[in-house]
Amino acid sequence: MLTLEEALIATGGGVLIGISATILLAFNGRVAGISGILEGILPPSDENTRWRAVFLVGMIATGLAMAPVLPDAFIDVNRPIWLVTVAGLLVGIGTRMSNGCTSGHGVCGMAMFSKRSFVAVGVFLTTGILTATIAGQILGGV
Repeated sequence: MLTLEEALIATGGGVLIGISATILLAFNGRVAGISGILEGILPPSDENTRWRAVFLVGMIATGLAMAPVLPDAFIDVNRPIWLVTVAGLLVGIGTRMSNGCTSGHGVCGMAMFSKRSFVAVGVFLTTGILTATIAGQILGGV
């Protein structure tokens, strides 16, 4: 069960994600799908590379700036680097297969009542729950 402080931190993070997604949509007309933004800076790139790079750098810089301020908001993943790498690659493959990630579908797509996004988020959640449950059994907990 979350403590009140943890719940407030999580809520604050969610609010910041929502604000950044709203600003990006309002001023750039773009959906804040992180996998699409990242893909857009990889070669071959186009005229949108600059704003994409700035968005990603800002996201990373904010996390780095907040780590010393709210260290409890960041978890220590006590897993082998190869396992974390494989997990990251699988997430990347999944985002390409679904034409979007949790931020694009979950934050932006569902807010725009996209049927495709509701289905994608349902698949994300189901797969995540199953994977966490199975991995927890195999690896002995999270």
